[in-house]
Amino acid sequence: MSFDAAIKKVLAKVAEIPGIGTSIVYKRIIKGSYNLTSGAVRESSSDTTLKGVFEDINLREVSGMVEADDRKCTIAAEAISFTPSITDRIVAGDVTYQIVRVKMVEQAGTKISYELYLRA
Repeated sequence: MSFDAAIKKVLAKVAEIPGIGTSIVYKRIIKGSYNLTSGAVRESSSDTTLKGVFEDINLREVSGMVEADDRKCTIAAEAISFTPSITDRIVAGDVTYQIVRVKMVEQAGTKISYELYLRA
């Protein structure tokens, strides 16, 4: 078994452990056509339910894009088949978050996880 396959297998097993992470809905936003009447771009979304681990932002992470009140959610890269985008949203409980920054964690050429910086 290759290193990247072993890492992916471990991450999949950790996601199955009860109490690890929170069930979230990843809303992948797809931009549609422009509505001349309303002046808005139509959107549709594709929802994926997965596990995410929430953390508070460390003050060292505060920058022009990340604010002190933002949160960070880490998801396994294997849980989704696409690269997260700042146009997408995360729903946890009754709170919808906008993704303001995406950081990919990679080891030996294998995507391990994504750190999503979120704003409510």
